[in-house]
Amino acid sequence: MSETPIEASIALVGNPNAGKTTLFNELTGQNQKIGNYSGATVAQKSGTFRTPHGHLFELIDLPGTYSLEANSPDEEITRDALIGSTENAAKPDLLLCVVDACQLERHLYLVLQVIALGYPIVVALNKIDSAEAQGLRLDPTALSESFGIPFVPISASTQRGLTQLKHALRHPFPAAPGPTSLPPLENENPETLQKTRLDFIHRAVKTGLQRPDDATLALSDRIDAHALHPLKGWLIFSSLMLIVFWSIFKLAETPMGWIESSFEWLGSSISGAIGQGDFQSLIVDGVIAGVGGVLIFLPQIILLFLFIALLESSGYMARAAYLMDGIMNKVGLSGKSFLPLLSGYACAIPGIMATRTIPNAKERLATILILPWTSCTARLPVYLLILPLIFTSALSQSLALFSIYALGTLTALLAAKILKPRLGKTEAPQFLLELPPYQKPQWSHILHQVWERAFAFIKKAGTIILGLSIILWFLNTYPKSDSEDPSTQQAHSFNGQIGKAIQPIVSPLGWDHHMGTAMIASFAAREVFRSSLAISYATDEEDGDTMRQSLSRSTRPDGSKLYTPLVGLSIIIFFIYALQCLPTTAVVRRETGSWKWALAQLLGMTLFAYLAALLVYQGGKLLGYS
Repeated sequence: MSETPIEASIALVGNPNAGKTTLFNELTGQNQKIGNYSGATVAQKSGTFRTPHGHLFELIDLPGTYSLEANSPDEEITRDALIGSTENAAKPDLLLCVVDACQLERHLYLVLQVIALGYPIVVALNKIDSAEAQGLRLDPTALSESFGIPFVPISASTQRGLTQLKHALRHPFPAAPGPTSLPPLENENPETLQKTRLDFIHRAVKTGLQRPDDATLALSDRIDAHALHPLKGWLIFSSLMLIVFWSIFKLAETPMGWIESSFEWLGSSISGAIGQGDFQSLIVDGVIAGVGGVLIFLPQIILLFLFIALLESSGYMARAAYLMDGIMNKVGLSGKSFLPLLSGYACAIPGIMATRTIPNAKERLATILILPWTSCTARLPVYLLILPLIFTSALSQSLALFSIYALGTLTALLAAKILKPRLGKTEAPQFLLELPPYQKPQWSHILHQVWERAFAFIKKAGTIILGLSIILWFLNTYPKSDSEDPSTQQAHSFNGQIGKAIQPIVSPLGWDHHMGTAMIASFAAREVFRSSLAISYATDEEDGDTMRQSLSRSTRPDGSKLYTPLVGLSIIIFFIYALQCLPTTAVVRRETGSWKWALAQLLGMTLFAYLAALLVYQGGKLLGYS
């Protein structure tokens, strides 16, 4: 039986925050694929969907844009795709414009621009349920008559109106006839053209939208009176962040205990089933200790992803960017840099790629160079291992973790202040941000997003970290020593020899050779620091509190305690500032087009991290701390 042919390709166009991605996911479901636009590093999402009568369409998700007058790499991609100048790519057959029904006037300007291109167009009037909740009454028929194209009311998050939308896409107008009341625009200059379009939009919205009593503030306005207040807004933001970090420690305790017990049971079962020898050691001390030592932190990482997704879905994250814009301006950046920096808390790689939305090239470069100082989730296993060795209560651990993230962020902003003027003279950064209305969390989208990120972490643990754990076990096991004493074998191994070689470099930081070799291994992936210590120190007690107890019992050759609070602080300071992720360096090279910037960032941040850890440890010793 032959496959159903694709009848047409549809380009999905819309402003940021219009709900375009949600609609794309609802229409295409699992029939998606990811690629790259020719000659660019911007991701291209495409997928297929069927109408109720079985007709097959291809849907291409173009990057969000406010207008076709592109001023950022993302917007250039959208413009080029629509005018047909994208290399090795055909123009779409028709356009699906997504507009936010709650922000109608602002979003319709892009609709007028794409109408002028002459495509068949259907407009998805999204978030119609949110508009109705705000007392807005829309007349899609009146809007269709004004613009000369179909307007279909939908709610992508609840799947309302999607069947009607598919029907409209199956039978669009042959080509957008355009607004009947809009005068010819060919000979108008840009300023007159913009005014003419805005006047037309104002008249069209006046006939197609009935607003509630202006004296009644919408819920979003009432919340924003507090959330965007110069003082109360920062108190709300700080309180939310503290709640997030407290929850990461407190709510994750039980599931972490389940994972710990599972790996302990697995290790004991395999030890009993396999006789003593190197193979048993490889499986138990290498694979289970290494991978299990990382996966135990999965509940805390899931919680962090969940809270970030909740703040994004509710509409609060845009308010956080608004609050940060004033601070960003003081260091030569704009609120546009805040969103990539925020992405960096999950992972530096998507954060760096998100800088494509920054139109100013120098601001984009400055943001890329400072971004790894926002602590990504790969560092979280290191922090969560060391902090309980320094602080005992969940509250103090939460405050310490909040301080870690704040210190990295403040240092990044200070670095931007110093770095930006040295990259060349640029215009003052401009920041345009649309504040979406507050809305109920879209749980299906949130859970899908959390699952994707959690699965990526599990996949990393099962591939990169598994492979590195086996390598670390090999380095820790061979060559064999004639002595059966574990410490003698450790010193005789490749790992021990490497540790002795770098001991003079790391000893001023208060570290021993185990920490030094773990630090080197973590350049492949930061989480491997935790795996390396699990293999070196705790071959039969690889998880949780037993791991920390093993570390706390470790001593130096003179019998003094090794893991003191000052040593723990030295480790944390190093990991706040070190760019210990070679994949990030590769992405920086790709995004900047230069190995010079990528290697300068890697070497510069590593040196800065070393000097900061050195200052903390040696300064603490001078002040009498241990």
